Amino acid sequence: MVSRRAVVTGGMGVATGLAVAGCGGSSGDQPDATWAEGTGGSAPGSTASASPVSSAKVTITPAASLTNVSPREKVVVTVEGGTLKKVSVTAGGKALAGELDADQATWRSTGKLSYGKTYAVTVSAVDGNGVATEQTSSFSTVKPASTAAVTFQASALAALKDGGTYGVGQPVIVAFSKRVRDRAAAEKAMEVITSPPVEGRWRWVDNRTAHWRPAKYWAAGTRITVRAKVLGVNLGGGVYGARDASIDFKIGQSRIAIADSKTKHMKVYIGGKLVRTIPISMGKGGTTTGSRGQTIDFWTRSGPHVVMTKEPTHRMTSASFGITDPKHPDFYDELIKLCCRLTYSGEFTHLADWNVWAHGKQNTSHGCINIGPAHAQWFYNTFQLGDVIEVRNTPRQMKLSDGIGGDWTIPWSKW
Repeated sequence: MVSRRAVVTGGMGVATGLAVAGCGGSSGDQPDATWAEGTGGSAPGSTASASPVSSAKVTITPAASLTNVSPREKVVVTVEGGTLKKVSVTAGGKALAGELDADQATWRSTGKLSYGKTYAVTVSAVDGNGVATEQTSSFSTVKPASTAAVTFQASALAALKDGGTYGVGQPVIVAFSKRVRDRAAAEKAMEVITSPPVEGRWRWVDNRTAHWRPAKYWAAGTRITVRAKVLGVNLGGGVYGARDASIDFKIGQSRIAIADSKTKHMKVYIGGKLVRTIPISMGKGGTTTGSRGQTIDFWTRSGPHVVMTKEPTHRMTSASFGITDPKHPDFYDELIKLCCRLTYSGEFTHLADWNVWAHGKQNTSHGCINIGPAHAQWFYNTFQLGDVIEVRNTPRQMKLSDGIGGDWTIPWSKW
């Protein structure tokens, strides 16, 4: 096993006593004289004085010549029997930042090591007698095949904003730029801290993306800190975490809307209280055949939906789900206003002033939740990213992959 510390000791010099004879004397001659270290002079008859050797013992971590050192490691230099005067740790002409303790006996790095570098360590110290010593060492850090950066997402379409406020349905999403083969190592490096404390779990929705959520919707006012300490972490397949990352955000007021396909109305609850009932028109149902022969249905998915983006205008076209022929009765290509996206496939709440006659009476849309002019602006202004729209009483069910609302379709026991 390779030692993690390099120990370099300055040894003590010891001079042997020398007997000096007189040139012929009598009983009154002086007795023999002996020179020893510390007398401050040289032995009689000597032509050169011995150089003092420092008794300070220097220890450097990581050990000399150690390879594949993790960038998470700290460089630590200590001295016994003396004080440190100067510590220099450099790689490629750049110095690594560090701090010396008040007693000048320990130096610790404060900067981050980099991948694939050889670091030279130079240490100057003095012992209690002021005798100096200088020691050197070197080590090298691991060189990954590649590195994976971490980003925090509100959804695959929007980043989480540091200091932002989100709705009670917003999961924590950590996305890696490369495939993660060792998910256990990644999860060990990721931490979610909530105030007040709440239990939560990770679930991987694909080989690069992990979601964390509690058992039920967040409580309003919850503060969340996410830390991904992935620097130096082997994520598998030669991929290491590129750098550490962290983010803080909070949960705002509870806003939950319940859209019912049977009643054709949407009830909006803020802080648990019903504040508005909105007549709507939802997916008309039925199926058609797309341009590639695929079956397309027009149901709004039942289950929890979460607002992923907000756009004052959004171009909507049937070509996005497979109807490309302008002569097809379900073809459309329009610029739509006041859009809150609910699924990746294209379900939105939005202003629909062309079918107000149907709102509250008949489902006529291709899957979106149509809202009339009297309510659309209010809803758009009120609902924010992470807020929840629960759809009820349609035959098609929301799935995990449909949108971040899909996270809440998984029972807690199976999450």
